[in-house]
Amino acid sequence: MRYPLRTLLHLFGFATLVVAADGPLPIKLFDAGELGPRVTASEATVKRIGPKGSTPGHETYINEPTVTIYPAEKSNGACVIVCPGGGYWFLSTNNEGTGVCEWLNKLGVTAVLLRYRTPTSDEAIPYNYPVQDLQRALGLVRHRASELKVDPKRIGVIGFSAGANLVGHASWDRTTRTFTQRPEVDDARGPDFTIFVYGGGFLDKEDKTKFREGFNVPKDAPPCFFVVAHNDGNNPVEAAELYLAYKRQNLPAEIHVYAKGGHGFGTRVTNNPVDGWTKNAGDWMDSMGFLKSTTK
Repeated sequence: MRYPLRTLLHLFGFATLVVAADGPLPIKLFDAGELGPRVTASEATVKRIGPKGSTPGHETYINEPTVTIYPAEKSNGACVIVCPGGGYWFLSTNNEGTGVCEWLNKLGVTAVLLRYRTPTSDEAIPYNYPVQDLQRALGLVRHRASELKVDPKRIGVIGFSAGANLVGHASWDRTTRTFTQRPEVDDARGPDFTIFVYGGGFLDKEDKTKFREGFNVPKDAPPCFFVVAHNDGNNPVEAAELYLAYKRQNLPAEIHVYAKGGHGFGTRVTNNPVDGWTKNAGDWMDSMGFLKSTTK
């Protein structure tokens, strides 16, 4: 059954943005009938993440994806959808989720925390369902931009680790547009800007100097800010190659490779140079005009 847009938004909870005493409430992205069957988590996956799945700041076995709206007290009209990492096994929803939302709110940015489906590590395409979830989140936020008091042309995404892989596919991989289920609420045109934090998965497995077969950064790629630590395995190479693809096409981008910080630093204080990444990212958003207020 297909519902009209107004009915869909009511079903998903966007008719009224409810806030509980202990904070904003999650809003379901899909009607139950829309979600297809999931691959049962393998024994290896269950062993890795545990049968219970979710603990504070470490959430998984998410079958019904949601968004949680964190409105800025003094909104400048910008909005960023936050995608935590976790290897498509779980979501690091504190360090790479609520902490990020708090930082964005201080910049006057409305933050939207996406809890996408996990684990999907056993799926043939691990990012398939998460990309659907992000496209639905982008579509709903754009359709409700007026209610959320955000500019529909200044809706960005930020992703960490697997979450960065996710926002990368939504930003650059045009084959993912086939995942759109409902054009009226799934936004396949992608984000207006991207912040890519210690992500990977786009280079050839054998030759790290080139992208994997079938992938290239397109000419209409959104402006991007790349963040990574030098001592984070192969991720600096990923960030550098992606940045160079931007540079070769004269697309707006900025890259920061910090001497120390490792992987998974998120919004934690590490006492390493990487701790300055949030200020640099905020300065970049400001320099690009994304923080320019649309209110008088």
